[in-house]
Amino acid sequence: MRRRQFHRNALTTLALGGSAMAWAQAKPPADGADYISLDQPAPTEGGPGKVDVVEFFWYSCPHCNSFEPQLEAWLSKLPKNVHFRRVPVMFRPNFEPQQRLFYVLEAMGRLPDLHKKVFHAIHVEKQTLDTAELLAAWAAKQGLDRAKFLEQYNSFPVVTKARRATQLQEQYKVDGVPSLGIAGRYFTSGSMAGNMQKALQVTDYLIAQAAKRTKA
Repeated sequence: MRRRQFHRNALTTLALGGSAMAWAQAKPPADGADYISLDQPAPTEGGPGKVDVVEFFWYSCPHCNSFEPQLEAWLSKLPKNVHFRRVPVMFRPNFEPQQRLFYVLEAMGRLPDLHKKVFHAIHVEKQTLDTAELLAAWAAKQGLDRAKFLEQYNSFPVVTKARRATQLQEQYKVDGVPSLGIAGRYFTSGSMAGNMQKALQVTDYLIAQAAKRTKA
């Protein structure tokens, strides 16, 4: 989803094998076209020798939902030198409940099994999950204690993580989702690369470039 409208690039089947090599053999991605380099580096995680990769997303975004299988396939082949993390965006105040939801599930140890279920509830079951009360009711149906869920939802750590997520979004100049930040230096998306398959290929290329920088 872009800040004003969803981009219309179709998501196609992911073909990861040798994408970095393919870029080496063909014309490499162009800065300013297929991706952008940040004017100021963004904060990274993962530690020395790791290339930090961030997926920016929103649970109610249909393109983010469609991208999940591609992303999962890509993650299954992720090099050991890559640190991957998801960051929920907040383009408008009504995004914040789902932004906090991500960090509540993380805090309660349920993110691995409920992340996909949130997408399913919204996009397949057509549930409206955009307030704390609606999210708490949904969480209770998944076996979470409702009171503990709301306690976490309003907790300082979750509120802080949500605020930092928005700050990172701004530092990467995110204007739509799904999109990808690489090494605190680069940003790409389906609208820039052509589609999300190509965005992942651009990401592979940028991971390789960032890895060279860490070894230099």
